[in-house]
Amino acid sequence: MRDLMEFPGNATTNKSLSVIIKVCVVIPLFCVFLYCIAVMLHIFASHRQYLDSTRYILFAYMLINDTLQLLSSVLLFLFVMGQVKFYFVFCVPVLFFSTATFQNTPLILATMSLERYVAIFYPLQRPAAWCSDRIWVIILSLWLISCILPIVEYFIDVSDPAAVEILSRPVLCKPAIIKTSRIQALFIVGVYILLFAVVAVAILFTYVRILLETRKLRQDKASVSKAMHTVLLHGFQLLLCVLAFTSPITESLIVLHANWLPEDIAFFNYFCFILTPRFLSPLIYGFRDQNLRGSILKTIFCYSDKVKPGKRGKIQDNLSAS
Repeated sequence: MRDLMEFPGNATTNKSLSVIIKVCVVIPLFCVFLYCIAVMLHIFASHRQYLDSTRYILFAYMLINDTLQLLSSVLLFLFVMGQVKFYFVFCVPVLFFSTATFQNTPLILATMSLERYVAIFYPLQRPAAWCSDRIWVIILSLWLISCILPIVEYFIDVSDPAAVEILSRPVLCKPAIIKTSRIQALFIVGVYILLFAVVAVAILFTYVRILLETRKLRQDKASVSKAMHTVLLHGFQLLLCVLAFTSPITESLIVLHANWLPEDIAFFNYFCFILTPRFLSPLIYGFRDQNLRGSILKTIFCYSDKVKPGKRGKIQDNLSAS
């Protein structure tokens, strides 16, 4: 402390250097993520066979949702790093968008798992809502649920004096400015526990049912096995989402075993448990898919070849089986 009082310029320089390093770590990684997502969305838009598959439509929807979530998250990160202050009314749209897209991800994972369940158990009599031309009904329902929850959260204790005071002055645009009461905190915890519990049960249910179906079938086990592995991957993606809630644990461990500044601890949690899982989840899913992986590699390395009629039919079979 004495050194900082004697040399305040050194403290300012170190803090500025720390901010520059953090921004230089996040922004290039975010640009790489955006490039990969743009490649996959371009593939979906330019290949009709993907748009005719409900599974790939839901995956494209997940890509768009995760991109919006990361975009809003990185914007909030840059605002905090630059100590940029806004009036509360300008912060609300970004915070709302970030919260809604974050809550939308586990709902999408549950929906994708249930889609695999429907594809295996009702291949010829699929419900209308699960067809590729009607899946938008389910997508809109997911958006509606994801938007209602943060609206309720923001309007809880709207008459609280602390909340009223925030409205009248510029603030740092971060989620903590909204959580001004204990009731809000309890509501948020309850919503997240219920949300992730329901999604985990849905994924576990579909995995067990498909696993039992695999043992019953003597033929076409390959497609059922692929579906089972896909559902298991959704469980792993849900686990990546849950990592965002481990920050209090890691914060306590770091405080006990290391002498880090609070802003460095916050950045570590943000990078490791919010950004990185969001980067990895869609990329793992995209590169794991055999058909999509081939298209991604051809697009990235600017390699193209004409698809023969026989090969095109094989791709269609793989799309329907996977």
